[in-house]
Amino acid sequence: MPVNTAPHRSVLANAVYGLLNPLPFGFFVAALIFDILYVRTAGVLWNKGAAWLIVFGLLLAIIPRFVSLAQVWITSRQLAQRADKLDFWLNLLAIVVAIFNAFAHSRDAYAVVPTGVWLSTITVLLLAIAQVLMAVHDSAREGVQP
Repeated sequence: MPVNTAPHRSVLANAVYGLLNPLPFGFFVAALIFDILYVRTAGVLWNKGAAWLIVFGLLLAIIPRFVSLAQVWITSRQLAQRADKLDFWLNLLAIVVAIFNAFAHSRDAYAVVPTGVWLSTITVLLLAIAQVLMAVHDSAREGVQP
């Protein structure tokens, strides 16, 4: 008699995801702060610093997205809930916006303004919405009252 076992998520994948997922948000928030400082001071180093922060945020966003892709859409489809899928799409959209932001920051000097600030703001907002969504979802799953 075959035993039907519920699919489970990999402990290693969960650990890697939990370790690396918050890092891009920090880099993108720092890039937004640098963009705002660049608008206020016109110091070129703020612009270059924001460009590097966006690149590092994008590099660190790749691994958690692959883990999320595997867990939400491939290996644990039965466990993935609507909030998990929405979190995946919001993060993916934020990465696409950040890629455009990296291209915007490759422009010379003050040509970055206001496009860079708006793209940084949109990236941070998308990631923040995804984080809040998952926090609410996790607290509801655990039965914690708001």
